[in-house]
Amino acid sequence: METGVIALGIMCKAPREGACKTRLSPPLSAAEAAELSRCFIADVGSVIAEMAPAAGARGVAIYTPVGSEAAFDGLLPDGFARLGQRGDDLGERLLCATEDLLAGSDGGVCLINSDSPTLPASLLRQTVDALRRPGDRVVLGPAVDGGYYLIGLKRAHAPLFQGVAWSTGRVLAQTLTRAAALKVPLTLLPLWYDVDDLSALQLLLHELFAGGVPLAVDGLCGSPAFHSRQYLQSLLRAPNASRFGFPAATAVG
Repeated sequence: METGVIALGIMCKAPREGACKTRLSPPLSAAEAAELSRCFIADVGSVIAEMAPAAGARGVAIYTPVGSEAAFDGLLPDGFARLGQRGDDLGERLLCATEDLLAGSDGGVCLINSDSPTLPASLLRQTVDALRRPGDRVVLGPAVDGGYYLIGLKRAHAPLFQGVAWSTGRVLAQTLTRAAALKVPLTLLPLWYDVDDLSALQLLLHELFAGGVPLAVDGLCGSPAFHSRQYLQSLLRAPNASRFGFPAATAVG
């Protein structure tokens, strides 16, 4: 088994009003979307901080835009590093982040989206374990929308990020095709979800306040998402909670 610190990086955008989670406005206002984005970042950071020390990993906030470091003050757990994103599109930013982290002392890199506040810690542990196996490897966490919620790498394979139809349901399939062409061993994690539109937000509300989430099977259990839970609970208690189309809103105490 290979050794070395594994970098667990959150790909995150500064949670500024009108500049993040725009696909959730409506039903959220721009200010509410920014606050929910803050909660998501804090919750994903908490999952990483909880499991990283025992796993020989470290947390990194890979943020954009450069110069927005102060926007993450108070959001990240102690010990989190910060790295500015480089590149013109998502593919370039993912590749550059991988190159930047591997250029240091990290033995592997896992890039995680900031939109999965209940991401199970067990999926991160599986990723770290996979990256510690001998030889090259790619780890992918498939998302229900056809993308992926994380990608783990031991080398910066540029083809994985080039010519991908980002923000579409073809991202995972295209990435799998590229990994197969590279002949790199692949570890595919269980399915999970990210929250970037109303239907996904309703899935999160169902997980947090109703009957859980259907993806939590075979021992897979979502993380508590303390910050998101508290904030969404306050929104569901408001008189205009019907905007979320969530039938259990009246049951939130």
